[in-house]
Amino acid sequence: MSVYGRAFLLAFAATAMAAAGGNAQVPGQEAAPPKAGTTVSMATPPAGPRIEPKAVELLKASSRRLAAARTMRFTAVVSYENPSRPGPPLLYTTRSEVTLQRPDKLRVITPGDGPASEFYYNGKTMVAFAPAEKLVATAGAPPTIDAALEAANHIAAIYFPFTDLIVVNPYRDIEEGLSLAFYIGQSRVVGGTTTDIVAYETHGTFVQVWIGAEDRLPRMARAVYRNDPAGLRHQAEYSNWQIDVSVPPDAFTPKGTDNATPIPFARPDALPPRDGILAPGSVPPVTK
Repeated sequence: MSVYGRAFLLAFAATAMAAAGGNAQVPGQEAAPPKAGTTVSMATPPAGPRIEPKAVELLKASSRRLAAARTMRFTAVVSYENPSRPGPPLLYTTRSEVTLQRPDKLRVITPGDGPASEFYYNGKTMVAFAPAEKLVATAGAPPTIDAALEAANHIAAIYFPFTDLIVVNPYRDIEEGLSLAFYIGQSRVVGGTTTDIVAYETHGTFVQVWIGAEDRLPRMARAVYRNDPAGLRHQAEYSNWQIDVSVPPDAFTPKGTDNATPIPFARPDALPPRDGILAPGSVPPVTK
């Protein structure tokens, strides 16, 4: 699994709901569509590792739909829990407006909560811009979106919780560590449309995802690390999907950076060099 794929699962994560009766499906059985006004409960997972073909096919169908998009726009609202001093976790939320053009253009505008940030990639360079602080970092970049995302993560610890939706093969990272997958049923609540619900586990992360029944676009995902003793929950909601729409040529060119202060494109945890020698564990900054 790639570095940025693991990072996505962390930001993408949330806990599994308790198994219940009612409309919950037992793995291996087909789930009847829920009746109006009923609640869909998570099916009880099998005792040992088990992978249902129907669940896998839904994950693959969503992957194919995303991979086939020439251009893509969507909104990602990510909510994640962090421990608090009193004990119960606190919930934090970010929103990102994502625009992509394959194979080599990406823009991510994150207005908040927290410090606003903007990221631009045009096939040759990548730019990280903090508009409020008027700080900008520029670095050379590889020629594909996948490689640029990995480079941004390595060089500057930049990652996005929706990375696995925009890489060239979204299913690949799931498949590499897939140990459990089962179909739960349908929901008519999430995303304002009918969705198929799948639960799966990969690389020790348990994920529940809602996939559009008609368009196969993801609408929500929740997951949790199996080895996280705190059981911190994380969730991503996806909306405002626009597939294969026209994107203006200047969409991937940063604006408002002319008067910004240039800073190194480097990891925030990198220590400054001493006597021209980089400290252990630090990464050399890459500037334009």
